[in-house]
Amino acid sequence: MEIDMQELNKIDPLKRIVEKELDTEEHTPFDPPEAYAPPAVGGVPFEEMHPAIQLLMKEHQELLKVTDQFDKAISDYRASGYKMNPEINSAFAAFYKFFDAHLLLHNAREEKHFFPVLREKLMKAGEHSVGENPTTAIEIMEDDHHRFVQLGALSFNLYGLATRILDPASRSLILDTASDNARELTELLKLHIFREDYTLFPLAHKLMSTEELAVSEQAMKKLK
Repeated sequence: MEIDMQELNKIDPLKRIVEKELDTEEHTPFDPPEAYAPPAVGGVPFEEMHPAIQLLMKEHQELLKVTDQFDKAISDYRASGYKMNPEINSAFAAFYKFFDAHLLLHNAREEKHFFPVLREKLMKAGEHSVGENPTTAIEIMEDDHHRFVQLGALSFNLYGLATRILDPASRSLILDTASDNARELTELLKLHIFREDYTLFPLAHKLMSTEELAVSEQAMKKLK
């Protein structure tokens, strides 16, 4: 899955919101900020963001680390003709373990205790589509969450299935499909994190009150 950043800049609905609401420094998912020292987002330094937003951004950086390692392992595995070695196996195991133990929890925190209030704020601010059933950036993010689960389950199960296939041609075909889905997952994760860090979270900082963010933070921390 290749992302055309020029085309994305033209059509991305989240970017259009930023252009209307914020003056942000130019970045892309492929030129990310430093892990725990991102530049000012929407004119707001990371350390001045509310702790609720900092919590989510720090979790993003942890996810990016294992995702980058997994992404490299996928390429190395395919380039080797699908010969597993300890380094590749370790990266695969770390990613899927993190996916199950942390990514799904992170998504649940956003969906249960962050997105509902922010969606209401976006609707009141007029930041939504027109039509009978208006949508906001929240729906785009939640769609991504659902796609994560689909791609994660599909790639994991296909990699597992391949180990039980004796025919080399059939095994290679299954591994190709698994790797294609895994790479689509890593690219979507990077794009999703970029959109949240540089579009959605600055809007949350702008539109949500300190009290609302504090309630959100406490609820997210309680979710285990």
